[in-house]
Parts: sequence; structure tokens; C-alpha cells
Amino acid sequence: MIVLRPVLRSSARHLGVTRLRFWELMGSKRKTRLPLSVQRWCSSEVSGLSSDHVCSGTVEYQYLKKYFVRRLKATYHRFHSIPDYSVVCGCHHVYFIKDDGIYRIDKRDSILEPEQVVNLEHVSRGGGKTRAESDERFQWTVQRIRLSPQEKHLAATLKSSHKEELRCVVVRLGERNIPLLPPHHILLELESVFSFEWATDDVLFYTTLEGLRSSSVFRLHLASDGSSKITSVYEETHPDVFVEVALSRDRQMLTINCNSRTSSEVMLIDVTKSYSEPLVIQPRQLDLLYHVEHWKGLLIILVNTGPAQEYQVMQAPVSEPSMASWVTLFAPSPDTAIKDMDVVGDYLLLVANTPAGKLTLNVMSLSNLKETHIIQLPSWACAIETKKPGLADQQGVLEFLLSSPVHPPVPYSLDPGKGLLLSDAGNQTYLESQDKYITTRLEACSQDGTLVPVTVFHAVPVEDLGQGWALAYCHIRGGGERGLSWHRRGRVEEKPRGVEDLQACLHNLFSLGVSSPSRAALTACSAGAVPVAALCNRNPNKMRAVTLQAPFLDVLGTMEKPNLPLTLEDREEWGDPVGNLSHRHIIASYCPLHNITPQHYPSMLLTAYSGDPRVPLEGVLKYAKFIKKAIHAHFSMKPNAGCKSAPKIVLNVQPGVSHLGPEDFVQRLEETNVLRVQLAS
Repeated sequence: MIVLRPVLRSSARHLGVTRLRFWELMGSKRKTRLPLSVQRWCSSEVSGLSSDHVCSGTVEYQYLKKYFVRRLKATYHRFHSIPDYSVVCGCHHVYFIKDDGIYRIDKRDSILEPEQVVNLEHVSRGGGKTRAESDERFQWTVQRIRLSPQEKHLAATLKSSHKEELRCVVVRLGERNIPLLPPHHILLELESVFSFEWATDDVLFYTTLEGLRSSSVFRLHLASDGSSKITSVYEETHPDVFVEVALSRDRQMLTINCNSRTSSEVMLIDVTKSYSEPLVIQPRQLDLLYHVEHWKGLLIILVNTGPAQEYQVMQAPVSEPSMASWVTLFAPSPDTAIKDMDVVGDYLLLVANTPAGKLTLNVMSLSNLKETHIIQLPSWACAIETKKPGLADQQGVLEFLLSSPVHPPVPYSLDPGKGLLLSDAGNQTYLESQDKYITTRLEACSQDGTLVPVTVFHAVPVEDLGQGWALAYCHIRGGGERGLSWHRRGRVEEKPRGVEDLQACLHNLFSLGVSSPSRAALTACSAGAVPVAALCNRNPNKMRAVTLQAPFLDVLGTMEKPNLPLTLEDREEWGDPVGNLSHRHIIASYCPLHNITPQHYPSMLLTAYSGDPRVPLEGVLKYAKFIKKAIHAHFSMKPNAGCKSAPKIVLNVQPGVSHLGPEDFVQRLEETNVLRVQLAS
């Protein structure tokens, strides 16, 4: 799997996730998809050169459809109880999400039935909507919940499948034992809210998202008489900077984080002085990235001032926050990349990636800097998701989930003061998953001698993989797996290195017998499609099939258009073909759309979304048209190539604005089945 994650959180095209999968394609029966509902449309254009594709009306297709629906649903029900941290603990209640809204249970009286706090049907019927618009209610999903400090108010963001922007509902929480008064009342509905945090019970800070750009910070004040007032707090003027608000773990400081791909500026507001002007910690400086936490009057700063501009940890007093006052707390060992930072109680916790590609937890006492130790996590762990503590959660304990592409999330809790790491890995589901799959880490030598890490998941020993399957993640340059420098080595002028790295990974896996070109399938998402599609142009016989979801395929055409939502921001990643001739030549050398030639391409499934604001549909449609034209030209020029079956080019266009696919379970099943039938057929 090619993982090209963005260094900063933003609305930009995702540089991952991209997966390199190896399947037993010959003779496989794993091919099906659910029928599309009447609310969705699918344009499945298959190259007319192929006559053996599976049609939706065939007996084989109907059998496979039922088979995979049964298998996928069984897998879902097996793992559906895994925690996802959508549960929020308040002072007196526990809040959780169901299909039709937000509910809560009274911790003081567990006998009482759950009560509904937010009804999604009522939300959809608000605002003078028509009946047809109100019928969208079942497509609303709850994204995030925030409780005010004393559980007086709740704010939650909701997403519709037809809109990119989120709606935030602000609810006054009551008690159901008070007669004549509605227990919960929606005070406000705020449109296009991206991030939001409570400073006090009556003051909410939030940012808005307009055209994929978040640049405005507002403060909402709820008065005791039921009135409200919204005031502007900050407005970002740089078009490539993305703004969001966050609350420190100790809930004492609110940060306004203004990040671009290459620089940061963070402002601070003391929640006890929520009407004060934001304090700039360190003014923006090119190539300076930093993130801030708070502990007992000190700022704990994760900043890329370490060797090779990697992250290290520094501290400074809140009273003197600028860079001149920063003092080093922790610098990682060479080739160890810090991935995340948290302050839990009196301890600093760092998630790090070792040179061997394994995740670790580095623990340091902030009250005694000599007290440090490293906690080794399970060798299969590839991702960690930490829980934002609720009002009643233990502030001195870190709860998190560990997972991998073949291991379901396993809940862990760490008490750094006691040095205890507890897990729920004794659950039978988790044990079966850990025993069933093997994790192997390899390195492939790229064209310039750089060693590129590859993580392989498989169910049988490597030497027996000729008879099984493997899922390989190729961590090519441009991703963040080996730190910030690894990402920089795959930007702008160095973008072609990613294609070279991917080809080296394939060669290494083939030479080890993990797979072969006739059985290899690559799958990529968003901007991760660029190196995959570029390799298809350069060396199409390296793989049998390719699946691309919301693929970014017209790099040159998109970077030429500054009026598109993400172009100005993305030029820091891809280059500026308008203002820099060298950048133009480099982009033109690998851009998938502009390098299509008549040859035998692998079969492809291209899934796009008609309203996707990040990846213009026009580029995907052009790519599909040009690829099919090139294949036709190839077979016309070389009639003898007819003995080799022609590839299928399937264009699957879905409605909606989602960039990473539908959130609805049934719709996800549909999309997954389209993928499986094309890989296996």
C-alpha cells in the first residue's frame, strides 16, 4: 500500500491512502457488487474491446453478488462492536450516536431508558425546507460532539451526503424530570462549521469552511435570556493557509491553528478570558511547522527544528511564548520520526515510528525529565487513534486504538504514572485476527539507491505466498512514514521519485515470489493515484489490474487553474506550472493524463464522484476517454495483439460530494462489490 499522508490537517487532496494489493486473480470467484439503489446512478463504461466482462444480468454475476453481500455483512457484524470513540462522557451522562440522532444515558440512574438529545429528522425539517428536502433526513450523519464544561450545552456537527460543508447544531441540555419544559432544545443551527470547541458553558469558538477553505474564526455567546451573539475573532488572508480551533487536553487553553503545507502560526486564548485578543505564539516563518499543548503554565511545542528539520519537543512559558524562549525537552534518535504528541497528566507522550517501521510510545515525566521510557507496541500495529477525553474521563490516562489493514482496532489504555499498559486484546475476535495474519517489513532499493520500506500482510509464510494472497503497503517518498524529510523528498521537483519507488517495490515483491505481474492489482485513492497511473504509462505490464478511487489524474491541467479550490495550496506540493517553467516540465513528465500512449494497459476501475470538489470530475472523464482510445489504437496497430485479452476500463461515476466514498454502510457495500468484481473478473 502506498501511504502518502498529508503532513498537516487540511482540506487538500489526500496524498494517501493508496494501496498496492496482490490477489490471486486467476480463477478467483470473488467478483460481485450490490445493485445500485434508485437514488444513485452508475456510469459503467467498459472498453468495447473486451467481450468477457461480467455483466450485471448474468447468472454468474447474480450468484457472486449474493455471495459477497453475505460475506461482507458477516464480517461487518463480526466487528461492529469495536469502539470508535464516538461515545462522549459528560459529568452526569454518557452520549452516543445512533442512526436517527444523538442519545444519552444518565450515569446516576442506569435503569432509565436512553433519551434522545438530537433528532436528525427534526434537524432536516428545520429552516423552512420543502418536503423533498426534508426527506434527506436519513442521509444525515453525526460527525463530532462537544459538551460545554458543566454539561449545560451540546454542540454537534452533522453532514449530509449531498454537501461538503457541515451543519452545527447547538443544543441546550435540560433534565427530563422538569415538567412543562422541553428537556432539550436546539438553540441554533450554524452552517458550514468545520471545527468548534467550548471555552465556557456559554462561549463556543468555531471556524467555517467555504469552498474547501477554512479562514474565519468566530465566537458564539449564549446569553441567559436565550439570545445569542456571534462576533468575528480572526480572519486569515493567505489563501494557502487552513485554520482550525482546538482545546488543550487540560481544557485551559484554546488554540487557533493556522497551517499551510510549509509553515504554521498558532494563537492562544485563555478560556477564563475568552473575550481577550488571541496571543500569537510564534509569527509565521517559512519552513517552520509547530503544534502546541499546555501544561501548568508552560507551552509544550512539537516543532520541526530538530536535525534534518524533523520534529522535536520544546517548551516555553505562556508569558513568553515566542521562539526566543523555546527550550529543548526531547529530541528523537536519528531516523526515528515523531508522529503525534499528547500531554496526559504530568507526562509527555510521543507516538514515534522507529527506523524498522514500528510504532512506539515514548513517555517522559514533565516534572522529572530524567524519568523516560519507551513502550513497545505490538509488531502488527500500523495506526494509532487516541481518544479525546470527555468531561468525566480520567485526565491522567490515555485511551487509544491500535489497528492495521488486517487487524481490527484493539482498545488500549495507558497510565503513564503507574507505567501500566492495558488492552482488551483478550477478546476472541482480536485474538483470531492477530493469530491469523503475519506482518512482514521489507525494503526495496529504488533507482537512486534509496531504501523504500514495504509492509506486507499475509496469511501464510512468505515462502508459500505463491499459493495465497498478500496486501503490501509501499511507503514511497512523499509520504510521512519516515518523517518530514521523507515527505520533502517527494515534493515538487522530486515527485518523479515516487514513481521510481513504486516500481522498485513491485520489482522487489516479484523477485521474492510474493506475487507476479499477472496476479498483481494496485489500488489508489485521491492524489495517491498519481504514481500508480504514472507507472501504468511507463511500465503497464507490471500489473494486471488497477482500481482508483476519486483519482487525481490531471495534475498539469489542475495546477494551471488558480481558480480551482485547492490549486494555490497544492502548488506547494506539486509545483507551479504557470510561474515556473522547470516545474511545468517536471509535472508534464509524469502527469498521468498527459502521458497516455497506445499500449496494452492493465484493466482499470475508476470510481469518481460527480460533485467532488477536491478532484474535478472533468479530469477523470478525460482520462477514461483517452485510455480507451489508446487501447483501441494499440490493438488496431497490432492485430496480433488480439491473442492477448483486451483490458477493461470501467468508469463508475457516483453522485454526491464525498471525496473518500459514501459513509452509509449499504452504499459502501455497493462500492466494495464493484471493486471486487472488477479485480476478480
